[in-house]
Amino acid sequence: MPEVKRQVPLEFEKPLNVLAQQIDNLEAQLQEQPDLEPELRHLKEQYTSLRKSLYSNLRPIDRLAIARHPERPYTRDYFERWDPQWIELHGDRHGTDDSAMVGGLLDFGNDLKVIAVGTQKGRTIKEKQSCNFGMPQPEGYAKALRLFKHAEKFGLPIVTLIDTPGAYPGLAAEEHNQAQAIAINLLELSGLTVPVVAVVTGEGGSGGALAIGVANRILMLEHSVYSVISPEGCASILWRSADKVSDAAQSMKITAREILELGVIDGIITEPLGGAHKDPEATAKAAKTAIMSQLTELVKMSGGEVRHDRQHKFRSMGKWRDQ
Repeated sequence: MPEVKRQVPLEFEKPLNVLAQQIDNLEAQLQEQPDLEPELRHLKEQYTSLRKSLYSNLRPIDRLAIARHPERPYTRDYFERWDPQWIELHGDRHGTDDSAMVGGLLDFGNDLKVIAVGTQKGRTIKEKQSCNFGMPQPEGYAKALRLFKHAEKFGLPIVTLIDTPGAYPGLAAEEHNQAQAIAINLLELSGLTVPVVAVVTGEGGSGGALAIGVANRILMLEHSVYSVISPEGCASILWRSADKVSDAAQSMKITAREILELGVIDGIITEPLGGAHKDPEATAKAAKTAIMSQLTELVKMSGGEVRHDRQHKFRSMGKWRDQ
């Protein structure tokens, strides 16, 4: 019988939490009352069955909650698992080092070295504040751009990890021209001659995500989301009500399966039952395998073919009808 792991429960997991507490109580009594073993086994079977049922019928709002889970792996967690000796590269070369954007040189093995860039949210309150809760400033996108150009100069493939509510919308960011910083990244990424693979690992929010997401291949973790605005923002604009967040999430088609059907992404990376936070090691391994599979094909192309492939991908998105 699998162990019942205790982690921060989400709203839709409350029935599971009730069963977990009952299991804890029985296990505490088991030494003095061995006859409780059959009941304990039955409860664990119920837990396993309910868990599978819950995760087979998730609503978009539930997947959003998983994507935002505080114990979900972040960019640094993936980098450290992929290459414990990875070399972090700091700064935008204009005097700023935005902690919400991290990147460096990683060795993926099989003689494949990459420049990896991703958004970082932070764990502790201090880290969250330092990383601005995963919302990069213009200087963060300038930092990413510097690394993209570094990759282009040395012929290194690029891997980007996306997990951000969006670019920071504060006054200072606007004063430093946030929109231009994002636009420059879109332009430069589209013209690179080295392969780019992007993975949405949590939240893929708006232009803040797209600024590091113009890639030859875009993948999403099973419970990640990708959207032009948060469901909360959508509900606020369309219905002027926080009660409509679930309706907004349903209408916006933000889940990996829906985004794949729209033709925006190229594949979905399966997560462990319950989400990436249940087994970060397995999730990191699955993500690396998926990335390597894409890069293996892309590195066979010439620089011109890589650029044309990326531009054709984005030009082909969407459907239209001539009148």
